[in-house]
Amino acid sequence: MSTVTLPTPTYARTVVGTGPGLVLAHGAGGGITANYGPILTGLASGHTVVGVDFPGTGDTPRAEAPLDLDELADQLVAAGVAEGLDTFAISGYSLGGAVAVRAATRHPERVTALVLTAPFAHADHRLRLAARVWRGLYESGDRATFAAFVTPLALSPDALAALSADELAGLLRTTADTPPPGTPEHTELVERLDVRADLATIDIPVLVVSTTGDRLVEPNHHHALAAGLRTVRVVELDAGHLPFAERPAAWEAAITGFLAEVEATHRVGH
Repeated sequence: MSTVTLPTPTYARTVVGTGPGLVLAHGAGGGITANYGPILTGLASGHTVVGVDFPGTGDTPRAEAPLDLDELADQLVAAGVAEGLDTFAISGYSLGGAVAVRAATRHPERVTALVLTAPFAHADHRLRLAARVWRGLYESGDRATFAAFVTPLALSPDALAALSADELAGLLRTTADTPPPGTPEHTELVERLDVRADLATIDIPVLVVSTTGDRLVEPNHHHALAAGLRTVRVVELDAGHLPFAERPAAWEAAITGFLAEVEATHRVGH
């Protein structure tokens, strides 16, 4: 049982659906609408979904200090509890995967299962440097170069090659216009977080969704994280770092299918 006292939930959250609890943790430079919007209706068809926007995203004010992984994890759990969920699964995407892992270790009595998509337990040199350039370009105000850097990392090579010149130009404009104000704090946390020691303490079902065409958080990160877990299933999704853009239906099916199995087992066990 956890001895961690939950804080008062202060982050903005989206709540939809009914059924077993499912809390969502988004990625760096993203948000609940940006990262989970395309599959939110599907997830909510069988779950009470609580999506939490981290500082500088959605309606959550930007942080005035570097982000703390424990605080993000505690706020995530506090949001679910505040919505009447005693226990719940957590779906964490990219940076949100590490937040989900930390939430499960700090609040094991609350978290029943994890779905970790394109996750990493810590940044290697390549990911750390990519996050540093990502942040530097955002802070420079040169959003055109920012978009040109991020886009080929975010999309799989096949998805990028399939775009027409007009489609690519439109995507670059959207990418330049939409990063949230909290992007610098999010990417700074990417550089220094480390949940490798947390993994062996997790004793709940975990699904790792490995995005095989990922050029930002490459598949070696997904598999290294999975190797540190006790009970884990790995599924591969033919997509880049943005499964919600490239393969939303398949991503939704992977999440809901796994949770249905976990929930059925829980019902039989009780």
